Amino acid sequence: MDLNGEEIEELKSHSEAHFWPHGRLAGQVSPLRSIKFVNDAKGVWVGDVEGNKWIDVLSGLWLKNVGYGRDEIIEAVYNQMKEITFSPISTVSPVTVKLAAKIASLSPDKQSRVYFVSGGSEAVETALKMAKNYHLNNGDSNKWKIISRRGSYHGSTHACMSLGGAVASATYNFGPPMPGNIHISQPNTCSENKNCNLQCAYELDKVIEHEGASTVAAFIGEPISAAAGIHIPHPDYWPTIRDICNKHNVLLICDEVITGFGRTGKMFATEHWGIKPDIFTIAKGLTSGYLPIGATVASKKISDAFIGDEDLAFKHLITFGGNPASSAAGLANIKIMETENMVENSAKMGDYLYEKLQSLYNHEIVGDIRGGKGLIAAVELVKNRDTKEKFSKDSDLVSKLESLMSENQLLGRAADIIPIAPPLCINEQEVDYLVGKLDKIIDQLSKMV
Repeated sequence: MDLNGEEIEELKSHSEAHFWPHGRLAGQVSPLRSIKFVNDAKGVWVGDVEGNKWIDVLSGLWLKNVGYGRDEIIEAVYNQMKEITFSPISTVSPVTVKLAAKIASLSPDKQSRVYFVSGGSEAVETALKMAKNYHLNNGDSNKWKIISRRGSYHGSTHACMSLGGAVASATYNFGPPMPGNIHISQPNTCSENKNCNLQCAYELDKVIEHEGASTVAAFIGEPISAAAGIHIPHPDYWPTIRDICNKHNVLLICDEVITGFGRTGKMFATEHWGIKPDIFTIAKGLTSGYLPIGATVASKKISDAFIGDEDLAFKHLITFGGNPASSAAGLANIKIMETENMVENSAKMGDYLYEKLQSLYNHEIVGDIRGGKGLIAAVELVKNRDTKEKFSKDSDLVSKLESLMSENQLLGRAADIIPIAPPLCINEQEVDYLVGKLDKIIDQLSKMV
């Protein structure tokens, strides 16, 4: 439904006075970096209140996997809410149990147990606590340190913020990171198409030995790190990491909040390398963003450590974990993915997208194009392709790119690395449209910077 000019101006007025957008200045809804008022969406397309149509380059925020406007999910949520909207303490709704069983059936360990939370940050927080508690239950009370990778993003809570420090200003804005977090290198310099000596993986072994294996609880990493630039790791990277964790009795936590549920052309990204994490986290794509949800999935080995005497219980509570309506959305979402072969479409369209993106190398400011594993790709913009020199802040690259994306009706993130992760339902014609718009935008940008 389109709104008239008076209604739109009223929305802007209320927003400037009362709405605080994430990651932006309070009340920042205009002019250049404005928040768009959207009220309609279908598939990969989003409509604003003025009747314009935008293509969603980033699946909302890496989550609209099955696309917008799926009535099946809406109806499943409505029907569930007519039955029960919240499970009181010491109860669980049948739909939540069914979703747990479905997730386990898709997991690397089919005997996994699923601990539901409200979103990705809570899933990671839960995984960290679970890992430390696991070692405590097994008599290793000194294992409390967590190793992660510089440049990763695992969530916005204080513990998650301390993992990798993806937001450089975090230590200034919110005080020092939590103690016990050690950072190693990303696998950004190695890929399937480049020579790699796997030193980025072997660094984990050295750091564990330096810290003392008896003090390290877990290593956590995203199978493909979006925050660190969407570099596809060398095929031996994750198997090597798995072996190192086994060697030192360090748990392997894989953060699949972004990569899970078909994003990489597999149901879970770890399937590409045949590894089985001890714990993995999920959220976004579990309901395709129709309702908030998250989960920490523990292998049988991990969850069995919390069975026995009462003092072995995992004393950790999340109010909205396993909410019945969210669980119904999750089940309906997975059913769509399976019946419409969306994981397979992600692999097919991901290959097509990666191939079409190669044409952007015609622009001198395109330094690298990454992808080739499902619908997760990136275009890196540089001042000098040979030296990989980045644009300076004085170039005002971000604001210029944001303006051009807005003019060309692309919804996504504008920076020197442009992430491309559309809904998994995208087709060839829509990929062509998206890449065509990027080609036009980068051509215009190259004349402005």
